[in-house]
Amino acid sequence: MPALDAPEERLKKFKYRGKDASVRRQQRMALSLELRKAKKDEQALKRRNITYLSPDPTFVNTTKGFSLTLDEIIKGVNGSDLAVCFQATQAIRKMLSREKNPPLKMIVESGVIPRLVEFLRSFHHPCLQFEAAWALTNIASGTSAQTQAVVKGGAIPPLLELLSSPNATVCEQAVWALGNIAGDGPEFRDIVISSNVIPRLSALVSSPIPITFLRNITWTLSNLCRNKDPYPHEEAVKQMLPILSHLLQHQDSEILSDTCWALSYLTDACSERIALVVDAGVLPRLVELMTSSEFSVLTPSLRTVGNIVTGTDHQTQMAIDAGMLKVLPQLLQHPRSSIQKEATWALSNVAAGPRQQIQELITHNLLPPLVALLKNGEYKVQKEAVWTVANFTTGASADQLFQLVHFGILGPLLNLLTVPDVKIILIILDVISYILQAAQKQSDKESLCLLIEELGGMDRIEALQLHENCQVSWAALNIIENHFGEVELFASQELGDLEKQFRSLNLSVCICKLARPENIATTKGDCVLAMSRANPRTLLFNSFSLPVRRGQRRGEAREH
Repeated sequence: MPALDAPEERLKKFKYRGKDASVRRQQRMALSLELRKAKKDEQALKRRNITYLSPDPTFVNTTKGFSLTLDEIIKGVNGSDLAVCFQATQAIRKMLSREKNPPLKMIVESGVIPRLVEFLRSFHHPCLQFEAAWALTNIASGTSAQTQAVVKGGAIPPLLELLSSPNATVCEQAVWALGNIAGDGPEFRDIVISSNVIPRLSALVSSPIPITFLRNITWTLSNLCRNKDPYPHEEAVKQMLPILSHLLQHQDSEILSDTCWALSYLTDACSERIALVVDAGVLPRLVELMTSSEFSVLTPSLRTVGNIVTGTDHQTQMAIDAGMLKVLPQLLQHPRSSIQKEATWALSNVAAGPRQQIQELITHNLLPPLVALLKNGEYKVQKEAVWTVANFTTGASADQLFQLVHFGILGPLLNLLTVPDVKIILIILDVISYILQAAQKQSDKESLCLLIEELGGMDRIEALQLHENCQVSWAALNIIENHFGEVELFASQELGDLEKQFRSLNLSVCICKLARPENIATTKGDCVLAMSRANPRTLLFNSFSLPVRRGQRRGEAREH
């Protein structure tokens, strides 16, 4: 059996023990990565254009019924006749606009990208510019290697020039292409940002443009905020925040969604980065959007506020002052479990704060829905609820802890001791131990122990002493030893003799403390278990009639 961690070492592995609120929040933020990566990203990194951007008659399909082979396309693109170049470029665009299996790899390998980039500068032929930009947009929507081919082909400078094009359709397609390039990763994102794209996008947002165009700009801005290895440069963030703050006031759900996603990327960071967003004054509007009936708006707004409360106590208080705790009760009861999970995660970070903020949770009646989720929620939501209880327990006063118990938290927690998740079991055992310690200080432990027994908790804790994970068995043993019984162990010589006898039969020794003597009728106390190495689940109770020293549970007055 591996050596057990010393208690103080094990405590360091949990964010909510022996640490101040800010440290607890930051570690919780790291643990929330699972929340981010466990499901497919809700917002697309890249988008492929498979339809015309606008009904502009200038850009109608002029090659209906006309098809070219790949060799003819390559020859046409590289020719000098602009009409033929246009037909060939349009043929490429049409091939790449198929909904299924567009031949991106074939087009990249054909070597036409440099020529398409040249067409972006055909300022006297906007139709050709448009088709070339569209084709490059779709190539950049592919793999990183395909996006890289577009960048290496020199597409970024002419695409930036097209942001000043008098033709809105050409300009919009250039924005889309740049969004795909920026969405590939931090390297290309920073190249696009360093090309002075943000002031140009800001100018477009301020101009009278169609709603579809504004949606594309917002999505591109969100890609300029995305990725954190490294994060966007702080100066770039400061340039984008006024634009995002303006877009956050829009009523279009797609614009609101992408704006909130952009802010969620910027707040998924340290408190200094969070401060940039909070100082932009967006919190009241974000909390308002947490009440949206549009799932695409609710999710990223909740995510952003959840990120903000991973920051400092002051930043968390600003979110509370903006009304987030007034909205959370209904989100904890949302019909979608993904929203329940996000809301519980946000709540867990508020619970990691000082007692004043913990009291706000109680005041806003958040404990009943929390208990309900622990009892009836999907397991992924229950895990977040366990973290919330753990954070609450560590920072709360004795009175706040007893309110938590009063609302019925122990029953659902004890029921979760049977889950196969070792980390969750350890957290729950630590929470139970912490509550028992608090009760002991208030001279109220006896009633709490009886409550735990009435809820079936003793059976579960006793069973965990035989758990295959040594940390779990050790934690369960400590709870029973420290709070439910006084038990004498065998003398070292007796244990040595016992182990020799068991080893001769290929058996290993396990000492299990039983708080309730009636569980083993033959011993009425501590019991020696012989565990077969061949079959670990075969337990031989008192097999050799060896002496067992019995203990008595504190306060046990009933006959068994």
